[in-house]
Amino acid sequence: MSLLEIDSVTLKFGGLTAVNNLSMKVEEGQVFALVGPNGAGKSTVFNLISRFYTPVSGSITFDGKDVLKLAPHDVPQLGIARTFQNIELFHQATVLQNLLVGRHRHRQTNMISQMLHLPSVRAEERAHRHAVEEVIDLLDLQPYRNSRIAGLPYGVRKVVELGRALASKPRLLLLDEPASGLSVEETQNMRWWIDDIRRHMKITVLMVEHDMGLVSKVCDRVLALADGAKLAEGTPAEVQSHPSVIEAYLGTNAVSKGGKVA
Repeated sequence: MSLLEIDSVTLKFGGLTAVNNLSMKVEEGQVFALVGPNGAGKSTVFNLISRFYTPVSGSITFDGKDVLKLAPHDVPQLGIARTFQNIELFHQATVLQNLLVGRHRHRQTNMISQMLHLPSVRAEERAHRHAVEEVIDLLDLQPYRNSRIAGLPYGVRKVVELGRALASKPRLLLLDEPASGLSVEETQNMRWWIDDIRRHMKITVLMVEHDMGLVSKVCDRVLALADGAKLAEGTPAEVQSHPSVIEAYLGTNAVSKGGKVA
């Protein structure tokens, strides 16, 4: 059984079909990418998994559990975390405070024990802090630990959002355009971090990304979308050279000239 299975999912907004009969499987331990032109439905798939949208047909299962039976706030409890195209952080809080928010799903103590500050609460706080410090070390965020988000460069804020998702210790990490807006050096760092997330943290990654160079270097499998429908699926090389993908990105003339998506 695959870790994540999407089976014949269709989503419509009025007369617009945003996702059209989509089926895909993500195996545990993979780095899997959704690619395609703007408006292809890639982030919409993330919103379906996160339960922001409900499909008109089809099923979504995670580790055998029916995701569509859950409310959006229950999805993280399954072990699914995500980042967003538009960075969603608490701008007046520090980096450390934002990362601690990611530990919310692991809280076990109740309000009364917290008010009394019982030993169990102190032990849990130490465990949360230890988990966050591991993420800070992994992502080289030590210089920014006590800095407010509002004063940080875009690239650093992007990494902090990744860190908050990792702090929840997910089994599946949804990365929505992780390289968007990053410099060449920052994109290279993102590549290394994605490798570390998969190899050392044992987290499965599903990402939406336009940077095909990054996709080619980190992904085991790629699915190309256009107008909400699957165009091709396979290795990065297979998808980049697929005629339907080339046509969607570059036009029909590129297909006849033997083009390839860069």
